[in-house]
Amino acid sequence: MECTVRWQSDAGMAFLAETGSGHLLSMDGAVEGGGRNLAPRPMETVLAGTGGCTAYDVVLILKRGRQLVSGCVVKIDADRAETDPKVFTRMHMHFTVSGKGLSEAAVSRAIQLSHEKYCSASAMIGKTAQMTTAFDIVEG
Repeated sequence: MECTVRWQSDAGMAFLAETGSGHLLSMDGAVEGGGRNLAPRPMETVLAGTGGCTAYDVVLILKRGRQLVSGCVVKIDADRAETDPKVFTRMHMHFTVSGKGLSEAAVSRAIQLSHEKYCSASAMIGKTAQMTTAFDIVEG
């Protein structure tokens, strides 16, 4: 894996990342830090990536288990340390999984497998943060 991050020197504290798969991702800082608040902060992208990583796993595990999943939303609430490095210290993920006749046991197991075995981002953040999860199932 690779990624190139370039500071956009004419745009305050904006950065443009080009991923190894050829995609672009913009990041910016807060106004009080010299940024212009035009894109997510770098640590917000870490949070979003963690949510994407685990949601991907959950949907894939449910599909492989022949569950009729039609939606997955992960709402993440996190705290960071007050001093540098301001690592995540607590992260709670609430999943809302929708589908037809979804098994509560299957959804619970998919979330557990993601966090204990498959999600690389959760595994890394779990080294510094207390990780918790919850879920709701919506029929439809």
